[in-house]
Amino acid sequence: MSASATLEFRPAAVLFDMDGLLLDSERALLACWREAARGLQASVDDGVWLSMIGLSDKVCDQLLQDRVGISLAHALRERCHALYDLRVIAGIPVKPGAFELLALLQQHRVPRAVVTSTWRERARQKLAAAELLGHFGDVIGGRDAPRPKPAPDPYLLAAERLGVPARDCVVLEDSNAGVQAALAAGMHAIQVPDLAPADAVQLPGHRVVASLHEARRLIEPALRSAQ
Repeated sequence: MSASATLEFRPAAVLFDMDGLLLDSERALLACWREAARGLQASVDDGVWLSMIGLSDKVCDQLLQDRVGISLAHALRERCHALYDLRVIAGIPVKPGAFELLALLQQHRVPRAVVTSTWRERARQKLAAAELLGHFGDVIGGRDAPRPKPAPDPYLLAAERLGVPARDCVVLEDSNAGVQAALAAGMHAIQVPDLAPADAVQLPGHRVVASLHEARRLIEPALRSAQ
C-alpha cells in the first residue's frame, strides 16, 4: 500500500510497540550485544542480534543457544543485560515524532496502549524514564498473553482491555514479527522499520512509513474528518 495515502477510517484505538518504535532502544541493545560478545571473545555477527528483533525472550534465548550453545548463550545474555540495565537507568532516547503523535491521539481522545515483548514491569520502567508512561491506558508485556508475537494474542488482549473491536485498531510497529501479530489479530498495521527492513511483500492492512512523523500525517486526516 502507498505510504502517502491517508487512513480510511477513524481508529477506535492505537496500539504501540515499544522497543525500536517509541524508544531508540534497538541500537542501544545492539551495542550491548556487541560489547558482551567482545568481552567473552565470542564470534557472533550482527545478523544474529537483528534476527531477535520483535521476538520474545524465550524465542531469542533459543536462537542464541542454537548458534553458540547453552553455556555461552547464558553468559552473553547475562553480560548484555547488565550493560543494558545501565543504559535503561540513564534513559533510552525517544524516537522522533513520538510525542507529537501521542499529543494528536490524546487531543482526539483515541485510546492508546503499549504492546511489547518486554516483560511488563521492565517496560513500565523504560516508559516512565522516557516520560511516556502517562500517555498510555495500559501496557501489555511479553508474559501477559498466552503466546507472544508473532502470534496475535498480545494485540487481542490489548483490544479486549481497552474495550474496542480488534478490527478497528491501528498498530504501530517496527518489526516484521510485530506486523505479523497485528495482521493476524485482524488489525491494521503501520510499520516504521528501524534496524531491520520491512518485508518486501505488504499484505492488505499493512503500510510502511519512514518515521512516526509520517505515521502521524497518515492518521491525522482520518481523525479530523470524523469530527
